[in-house]
Amino acid sequence: MISEPTRSRNPSGHAGLLANLLALASALAEFFESRFVLLAQESKAALVQLLVLVACLILALFLSVLGYVFLISSAIVGLAHLARISWLWTALAAAGVHFLIALGLLLVARSRITKPVFRVTMAELKKDREWLKNLDTTDRPTS
Repeated sequence: MISEPTRSRNPSGHAGLLANLLALASALAEFFESRFVLLAQESKAALVQLLVLVACLILALFLSVLGYVFLISSAIVGLAHLARISWLWTALAAAGVHFLIALGLLLVARSRITKPVFRVTMAELKKDREWLKNLDTTDRPTS
């Protein structure tokens, strides 16, 4: 009686361990390569979106500053016209007010800089350093 050919007991076929490991490595490499290609494409799109966002923010800031300049200029001319004085004196007064406000803001910033930041965290780190310094002396056996 002719028997059927015996099946391999290896469920992955006759390829062997080395061939299967190479196939696994190849499949993993293809998987990660496809993910990196997808990441690269999406990062390019995200970069373009971020650049558009930054450009819009910079342009909005520039236009806001320009609008502020025109607003102050209009206020100077309007006040000079109402007070019937030269616009030059009104402009100098407006500049002086702006310089005084800027000086006040600089003084506030200076007072904020001199205050230490992360005081609680620094105190905890100092305690940790002290504990580590004293660790050697407290853990030594007394015998």
